[in-house]
Amino acid sequence: MSNSNQSKNKDFDAYLTQSLGELNHEIAPKADLWRGIERAIDGQGQQQTVSVSTIKHSKVKYLAVAASVCAFALLVNISLKSSAQVDPIVAMTNLYEAEKSALLVQYQTQPALTEDWQVQLAELESAEAAIKLALENDSKNPTLLRMLSQVYQQQLDLINRVHKPSLQHI
Repeated sequence: MSNSNQSKNKDFDAYLTQSLGELNHEIAPKADLWRGIERAIDGQGQQQTVSVSTIKHSKVKYLAVAASVCAFALLVNISLKSSAQVDPIVAMTNLYEAEKSALLVQYQTQPALTEDWQVQLAELESAEAAIKLALENDSKNPTLLRMLSQVYQQQLDLINRVHKPSLQHI
C-alpha cells in the first residue's frame, strides 16, 4: 500500500509541476483592482473604528438605562417599605380627621337641625376610643379595624344628616 501511495504522490507532484509551468506568468491584475483592495482595506479599518466607538457608545447607553432602572427600583422599594410601616389605625384616623374637619368647615354656616347631635357625636367618639384601646392589644384584628371604620363612617354620616337632611333636597 505504501508503494501505491508514493506513486500517487509522485504522479500528483508531476501534474502540479506541469500545470504551474503552463501558467501564464505575464498576467498582471488591473490597476482598478489594486485601488479597490486599498479602499477595502482602508474602509474596513474605518468600519472597525466606527464599530468599536459605536459599541462603546451603546454600552454607555445600556449602562445608563440599567443604572436608571436600578435607581427607580430602589426608590420604589424604599417607598414601599416606608408606606408598609405606616400603622393602618393611624392612617385611618388621619383620613377620618381630615374628612371630619372638611365637613365641619363646609357646614359651619348652616344651622344644625337637632340640638343634641354633638352628644351623639361624643358617644361615637367614646366608642372610637374604646375600639382604639382594644386595638392597642391586638392591632391587626380585622374585626376591630372594621368596627373602627364603621364608627368613623357613622360620625361622618351624623354630621352630614344633621346639617344636610334629605328633606331639604325635595
